[in-house]
Amino acid sequence: MRAVGLDEPFFVTRGHGATIETADGRTLLDWVQSWGLLILGHADPATVEAVREAALDGTSFGAPTEREVDLAQEIVDAVPSVERVRLVSSGTEAAMSAVRLARGFTRRDRVIKFAGCYHGHADGFLASAGSGLATLGIPASLGVPSGVTSDTVVCEYNDVDGVAAAVERYGDGLAAIIVEPVAGNMGCVPPAEGFLEALRSLCDASGALLVFDEVISGFRVARGGAQERLGVLPDLTVLGKIVGGGLPLAAFGGRNDVMGELAPAGSVYQAGTLSGNPLATAGGLAVLRRLRDPGVYDELERRSARLAEGLAPFGRVQRVGAMLTLFAGREDPVERFTELDTEQYGVLFRGLLERGIYVAPSQYECLFPSLAHSDEEIDATVEAVGDVLGR
Repeated sequence: MRAVGLDEPFFVTRGHGATIETADGRTLLDWVQSWGLLILGHADPATVEAVREAALDGTSFGAPTEREVDLAQEIVDAVPSVERVRLVSSGTEAAMSAVRLARGFTRRDRVIKFAGCYHGHADGFLASAGSGLATLGIPASLGVPSGVTSDTVVCEYNDVDGVAAAVERYGDGLAAIIVEPVAGNMGCVPPAEGFLEALRSLCDASGALLVFDEVISGFRVARGGAQERLGVLPDLTVLGKIVGGGLPLAAFGGRNDVMGELAPAGSVYQAGTLSGNPLATAGGLAVLRRLRDPGVYDELERRSARLAEGLAPFGRVQRVGAMLTLFAGREDPVERFTELDTEQYGVLFRGLLERGIYVAPSQYECLFPSLAHSDEEIDATVEAVGDVLGR
């Protein structure tokens, strides 16, 4: 909240549909939706009932349940590149485990990531870029030893030449390239034409694995995620947010031969008592089964397009499916991690909050339309943005 000029966060007491209620008695129209997680809105009745019924049978077992298999099958059916799945408890855990698996499978250490792409807070991902086309990562957080990020190579998003130079320099020891296929942590930044295809080719040529972090884009920009929408398939996929239906759950999956290296069948260790928790799998299934209906994504697309078109007069709007960002007052596209006008965004955030509308307290995040947002709420948001920006 300090980034948008406020001293304290508000506290949420409950949510319903497109709105949340705060401890000080306000009702806010919510465009954050738990950072993209709630594709059906808050307290979806069918999801709540599924979780309630599961809780009556027990909240944790530390042993397999049938719903884990059912949920894994739902993911395999939806995501084009995924043949086998491992369930975990968070997106950070899923990304960390996927990279460990890539290193174990290739018997290599180095990983290329991109400035502005967020893959959770595991030590190896907390590296930032320096000057030049590509640099070895340096820690971007206290508490991270420099040796942990010494095998992290940071490139610029949408910079094919920079990635090619990094692969040429480090390719013999390169285990993986990990990327958000649609960046959602520097604002919504779509991949440039040919960028993902180039990453696929560079991985094929070097023997590295291509890892898509679809924690945000998975089940949001399409049922099969960005890889379905954009037509480029990775070797491993990281999923989170929507797969738990509002509860803590994430997953990673990919090719059978790669996933076969995971313990207990293989030698790459991964485990977790709460992985595949029965409440989370119940919530996930309640949501994912309804996302089989193509009409869900037709409606998400319509509502997201309506919001984007309404915001377009106020600056640059970048959208992929139900992910979008308004870069207020800007005309040129944002193609990579860029220093943005956070002071102006703070004015917009505070003005909207005063009018009962909650957007992410950061210019570097997205708006997340859900099936709970009505046309009237979309139009009211557009009108409020115009009031705040004075246009």
